[in-house]
Order: sequence, then structure tokens, then C-alpha cells
Amino acid sequence: MPSSFKTQAVKGLFVVLVLVAAAFAGDSADRGDVRAKITPHLEPTYRVQAGVDGEIYPVFANYASLLRQSDRSFGVITVTISNRGDASLRQRIAVEVKGWSDQEIQIAELTPGEEKTYLFAPTFLPRFYRNHEIAAATAGISITDMAGHSIYETTAPVHLRSSGDMYWGNNFKYAPFIASWVTPHDARVEAVLAQAKNYLPDHRLPGYEKWKTRDQQEQETYKEAQAIFAALKHMGLSYVKSSTTFGDHKNVSERIRMPRESLDQSSANCIDAAVTYASLFENLGMDTTVVIVPGHAYTGVRVAQGSQKFLFIDVALTGRSAFEAAVASAEKGLAKYDSSFVKRILIQDARAVGIYPLP
Repeated sequence: MPSSFKTQAVKGLFVVLVLVAAAFAGDSADRGDVRAKITPHLEPTYRVQAGVDGEIYPVFANYASLLRQSDRSFGVITVTISNRGDASLRQRIAVEVKGWSDQEIQIAELTPGEEKTYLFAPTFLPRFYRNHEIAAATAGISITDMAGHSIYETTAPVHLRSSGDMYWGNNFKYAPFIASWVTPHDARVEAVLAQAKNYLPDHRLPGYEKWKTRDQQEQETYKEAQAIFAALKHMGLSYVKSSTTFGDHKNVSERIRMPRESLDQSSANCIDAAVTYASLFENLGMDTTVVIVPGHAYTGVRVAQGSQKFLFIDVALTGRSAFEAAVASAEKGLAKYDSSFVKRILIQDARAVGIYPLP
């Protein structure tokens, strides 16, 4: 074959090969485009949050655990699930604080694209409420499908605050929770009342008596409050600050003694004494209030059923002044502040929303 023909044949074959390769490449690209149009399966995502910035306060844990799951406005531990897939999701969530609480289980049900937050408040063991110092613990979160296959598992380090720690929040947002320290059924509270009745001529502490007029009830309330003040003074209750606590948010939290501690130690600062007096009045079925002003606290008791008037006491003066002086000090102290600086917590209102005494 002449060389010119050979050259033309080679060139022709090369062109054919290029065209065939281009054809297959185009076919492959088309098939690749079809595969790319398949939507990938998106897995759900999970977020976990524990306590107040990782700190769990017994006062909040007790409150939340006493509520039905549907009634909770916050949880000790929250789990947020985002269902990013195109199918409905149903999973089992189990949460516990290892060694400190029981396990709480909830079923998560989410439609495609839905996000939900589940609030957990497992029942804590008695040791949690006997703990008087900040402690480290671990929250365990386990999520499975309904057949029990593991889907997601994690742990979260937490700090357990002392049982006596109160978190007030900014502008005393959580002040109503002070009612958790009001413990009317404590045996030591009962013992004080047993002593206080001896300071009354008829040895009675009847609380309000419906058959009496309002004026008569007010006179009786004054006498009963005076008797309680005298009993506590005789028992040696006096002022000792002791409000230091550990952990974050020190400017909006403090340690508060339970009434049993104040009575056992014969020591109380103003807020300790305020919850002790409130416990005594509530035991008698009387409406009582804890009043907080900048740097101080008072106790008040409604003078008669249906009355808007309260008898206020500067309880920090117990043990070092007369009852009349403590009443006058409270009236003078409260008069100094505009109402915007006075926080009144009516204990019966706190009970109505489920804030009960700490264990």
C-alpha cells in the first residue's frame, strides 16, 4: 500500500476511535447525571443540654420531677432531635445521671423535617438531696429504634450543686422557688410550735379561727407571731451569715439553710430565718410570704383570712431584740423601697403552681 494511503488510513482510524470514545464518554456522563439526581438519605441530628450551663440545682430538679412530662416548662436535661429525612421517625430516648438518678424514658415521634425538644427530669436518689457540696457527675443519653437497636449514645459531664443552693437568676426571676425551703411538716418546726404555745395564756396556736371577726383574728395573729418569736429567741436562734456557695453564677446564687439546719445549729441569716418563720406560719395554716429587698429579707403573715394586710417581721433581729422592735424594723425597712425593688413571694401561690418543699 502506498505510504500516502497508509497515512490516510491511520488518520481515519484515529478519527473513528476518537468519535467512539466521545460517544461512550457522553453515554457515561448521561448515566452519571441520572445517578446524581438520587437524593441522599439524611440522618437525624441530636443536641443535648444539661442544667443551667451544665449545673444541676436540686431545687429545679425536684420541681420538674414532680410535674407530668406534658406540664414541664424546662428540664434537668433536654434532648433536641431534628428529623432531616423524608420519613417519619419514632425512637426511644433514655436519660439518667449515673449513680444519682433513676432512668427516665420518653418516646420521640417526628414527622419529616420536624424538630422537637424533649424535657427530662429523672427522679433523683436521696443522696442527691443530702449532698452539701458541688459534685461532678455524668449524664447518660441513649437513643434506640423501637426494636432496641442503638441509634445514638452520648454522655455529658455535669456539676451537681449543693442541696442548699438557690439560683435566683437575673432580677430574682426564680424567686418563687424559695418556697422549696419552706418545710412546715419538719419535726423540728413542730417542736418549735410546741414550745411557742407555752408563751400564750391559753397555750393554743390555732392559726385563723373563722368564727372570729377580722379584728379579733388580727389580734390573735399578732400574739401567735410574738409567741413564735419568743420561742425562737429562747432556743438561741441568732444571726450567722454563712451563704457562700461554689460553682458558676455566684452573683445570682447562694446557699440557704433548711429550717431544720437553722434550728439544729441555732444559726440563721435573714433568708434562712425568713423560710424558718414561713414554715412555722404555714404549719398553722396561715398565709405567709417571704419578702426580698436589696440585701435583706423579711417574713410576713396575713393578719386575718381574706385580709390584704400582712404583719411583717425583721426576722434577722431574732435573738437580739424585742418582737415589737423587729416589727417596727420591717415596716421601716420596707418603706424605704419603691415597689419595683420589693419581691414578695406568697407561699400559697408557689404551692398552687407545684413548688413544694425539698425532700
